[in-house]
Amino acid sequence: MAGTVEQKLAAQGITLPEPAAPVANYVGFVRTGNLLFVSGQLCFDAQGKLIARGKLGAGVTLEQGSAAARGCAINLFAQIKAALGDLDKVARVVRLGGFINSTPDFLDAPKVLNGASDLMVLAFGDKGRHARTTVGVASLPADAAVEVEGLFEVT
Repeated sequence: MAGTVEQKLAAQGITLPEPAAPVANYVGFVRTGNLLFVSGQLCFDAQGKLIARGKLGAGVTLEQGSAAARGCAINLFAQIKAALGDLDKVARVVRLGGFINSTPDFLDAPKVLNGASDLMVLAFGDKGRHARTTVGVASLPADAAVEVEGLFEVT
């Protein structure tokens, strides 16, 4: 039976996909002590298709970028479940790092990453409030619009 966090996600119509396999010489997550580091997750949907491709500020809208960040958060959840077996073992979302494929003059990267941050708070409540860094970048793998990494305190 799904835990409380997965039930909250299911109530939003979210089913966790299989976690994406690494595409280079790294692993999807590393646990050390009570910390779980999850590698950057691209904005793939459950069918493996990019939710948004290209640059914010040059064809990808703020709404599409936010949806892409939300997709990245779902992929973070999939990695957490693979690592821990249960999302309820997350004691706290410590930090998210967001990378926004954008033009140099795009200034709304923090609003894009809210798509991931808002879903963390929805899923974990106050334990989902986190520190965060958002950076605009020149490109991302597969021309993805967004990539998000996470650090979680776990039990």
